[in-house]
Amino acid sequence: MAGKIVQTAGRDKLGMFAPDFARYNDDILFGQVWNDDTIDLKTKSTIVISVFMGRGLVDSSLKFHLMTAKKNGITKTEIAAIITQAAFYAGWPVAWAVFNIAKEIWTDDEPVLTAKDKFQKEIMFPIGEPNEAYAKYFIGQSYLAPLTNEQVTIHNVTFEPGCRNNWHIHHADKGGGQMLVCVGGYGWYQEEGKAAQSLKPGDVINILTGVKHWHGAQKDNWFAHLSVAVPGENTSNEWLEPVTDEEYSKLG
Repeated sequence: MAGKIVQTAGRDKLGMFAPDFARYNDDILFGQVWNDDTIDLKTKSTIVISVFMGRGLVDSSLKFHLMTAKKNGITKTEIAAIITQAAFYAGWPVAWAVFNIAKEIWTDDEPVLTAKDKFQKEIMFPIGEPNEAYAKYFIGQSYLAPLTNEQVTIHNVTFEPGCRNNWHIHHADKGGGQMLVCVGGYGWYQEEGKAAQSLKPGDVINILTGVKHWHGAQKDNWFAHLSVAVPGENTSNEWLEPVTDEEYSKLG
């Protein structure tokens, strides 16, 4: 979690007038509850904003929590969605009032995130550059980010929704093959003669030499996996026919 939250507003404003309340505010609410890492800070900010809206509290304290929400990583797009969702339960006038405050905090000079930018925020490895060198072996747009060539070669390969590579085979006189470590989104892996396997973060695929296969993103999802080249003698890749739209569309 981020650095420890320290709050002194209670003592600063009410320390002499209501010392017990000030202590509960600074030491219990913020010192313990906000610093508990059972749920992340973005979720906590979302909960607090929703509760404030539900109670019709649209004042300086809400503005403080909106500012905190931005600091906790809630984007302009996300806060707009949160307020809109809460509007159906808290009331339309309350939502308008909250939007007026939020617009002062999430200013229009903030860049609009692309789908690629949003997916990059979901995964810990860089997406990298368009995979131009292998583009002829892919349907759709893929990206390649070299991670290391020491001991083993590892790349992060990212697929836009619907993107997949051609059927292909890894060859080697000895050793060789490939490992896929899924790190984000949802994808497909299929070996010839077998049903396609749905992939999610954390899945690991071991591909032996001589096995005809393909892999890529599901049609409505970005997908990224680490490609680990298993060392071997006289290794090579044999690129074959594309995965047709008809084949791909049957996967759902």
